[in-house]
Amino acid sequence: MPFRIIRNDITKVEADAVVNAANSSLLGGGGVDGAIHRAAGPELLEECRTLGGCETGQAKITKGYNMPCRYIIHTVGPVWQGGGSGEKGLLYSCYEKSLQLAKEYNCESVAFPLISSGVYGYPKDKALQVAVSAITEFLSENDMDITMVVFDKNAVLVSENILDNVRKYIDDNYVEEHSDNAGRSTFVAGFSMIYEKMPEDVCCAPARFSFDKLDESFSQALLRLIDEKGMTDVQVYKKANIDRRLFSKIRSDVNYKPKKQTAVAFAIALELDIPETQDLLEKAGYTLSNSIKFDVIIKYFIENRNYNIYEINETLFSFDQSLIGV
Repeated sequence: MPFRIIRNDITKVEADAVVNAANSSLLGGGGVDGAIHRAAGPELLEECRTLGGCETGQAKITKGYNMPCRYIIHTVGPVWQGGGSGEKGLLYSCYEKSLQLAKEYNCESVAFPLISSGVYGYPKDKALQVAVSAITEFLSENDMDITMVVFDKNAVLVSENILDNVRKYIDDNYVEEHSDNAGRSTFVAGFSMIYEKMPEDVCCAPARFSFDKLDESFSQALLRLIDEKGMTDVQVYKKANIDRRLFSKIRSDVNYKPKKQTAVAFAIALELDIPETQDLLEKAGYTLSNSIKFDVIIKYFIENRNYNIYEINETLFSFDQSLIGV
């Protein structure tokens, strides 16, 4: 799971390193900084006193003490002053320097808060854009599990224009499926009720079947598509936000059946259209349905040829749906 967004208390997240949105003194403060100092215990403050503070955009590392992590990486984000005082570059540097330290200390997993988005006033949507940009750049050259930890979904704000368009698309296409007492499927779309019933003259006898006629597997289809698109394995699994080890399992096991979110992530990475996506998903036993909100959101992005997996995941997060590629 190279990059994911979760709602949690960062002091309870297990990772090799947890990033602290600190102030320049490194001696504790409010918000995330205060919570981490309280959770780690007084020994953290003792070590921080020896570090001589930290400049904005830089990072320093300490032990994790009572936190469920080996290290705490302290970075000082910029105070928002309207965007014209180099805040973006300084915030980018916070993530960049923190990840460099994590790599230097052989960390395989890192948990970040949304730096500067609290009392420092950095607009959450802009702060998230910088975070995703820095993390994406790092993951293009490195393997590491990175988690963005937020308290609630309102901390993750994608473009209001995208959210409005997705809401409208859902309203126009989402069909909620129920089951009535007769065992038939009931679909609710606006005020329409559509009943589907198996015709009484359908023969239920088992059909003759030959295993020689089996279609290609998901793994075979995926590898074929990678070749057809002229992409490398690395390009695809990184663009899909898929862990290298998971991709290796899929490549080595012709009968590997992925989770639906994983299969969708590969379709996004390969920039498939709707029919191509449906075909790839069918190899793993799935489909895109208008009765599943997750599927409708995915269809919106594919139909609009927006294959930015991070933007898709931010939108899924906003609608309380499972993320793809993680």
